[in-house]
Amino acid sequence: MLHSRVLRYIDEVARRGSIRAAGDRLNVAPSAINKHILQLEEDIGEPLFERLPRGLRLTPAGEVLVAHVRKTIREYSQVEADIRGMKALQSGEVIIATMSGLAGGIVPKTAASLGARHPRLKITVRVMFAHDIANAVLDGQADIGLAFNLPPVAQLETLWTMNTRLGAVLSPEHPLARQDSISLTACQPYPLIFADRSMLIHGIVADAFVAAGLEVEPAYLANSIEAMKCLAGSGDGIAFLSRFDIAEEQRNGSLTFVPIREQTFGKNVLSLVQRDKPSHSLAATMLAEDLVRALQACSKSG
Repeated sequence: MLHSRVLRYIDEVARRGSIRAAGDRLNVAPSAINKHILQLEEDIGEPLFERLPRGLRLTPAGEVLVAHVRKTIREYSQVEADIRGMKALQSGEVIIATMSGLAGGIVPKTAASLGARHPRLKITVRVMFAHDIANAVLDGQADIGLAFNLPPVAQLETLWTMNTRLGAVLSPEHPLARQDSISLTACQPYPLIFADRSMLIHGIVADAFVAAGLEVEPAYLANSIEAMKCLAGSGDGIAFLSRFDIAEEQRNGSLTFVPIREQTFGKNVLSLVQRDKPSHSLAATMLAEDLVRALQACSKSG
């Protein structure tokens, strides 16, 4: 930092009210500090301190200068931290915990983009269930977590969240694929693809059909979002997922998302979280920011 010594001398003298005390604190001879202050006062043309019998007190000009000095010191400290963070990107690691559907599209695509910009950065993607994701972030096993229906944890900070309504996911060649929206009744005659009971999404979908007064028996059950997407893309089956689960498939045209007309689906909240602590690595911050942009873009698509 330009003139960093002089700035710190002034800041310390203002805090201590004494050149001698500031010298003791900074391990600098008081005469050296006094010399710099006198030179600065001469350059500015105004006294910065009132010399009192029992110490020094800032003049109005001194108060203006000290405010500037402290702002400059804070900003420079942040610059130093950012530079250290940039160096860490050369050999650092960021770990994201997420769910299977998101790990098959929006997460790796975003991670690949960050990795292309910082090729020596190690990015780890771990696939878990929602409650395990919350614990992994809380325990420091992951830097950030992206998942649906995370349990509320006070120590986690939410960076982005949205109630992502489920809809019908089907092949672009499906007879219903060109509809702007469809009803659950219209889905009933086709092979239905449900998540199995080990997944929270099963209850959301099953309850929606019950609320609509429809008795259905799914043709397929799977405990994998990837399997559900594959089944939907392979024939006339209909899966019920969020637009975020099929972001990449929708982009490349291999799957279609059609909203369900009825408001019968329960909440399916997608959240990006990190541990609530004072500081995070630059790599984790950058990946989180990239994910927020990708999620926002996905929420506006279609």
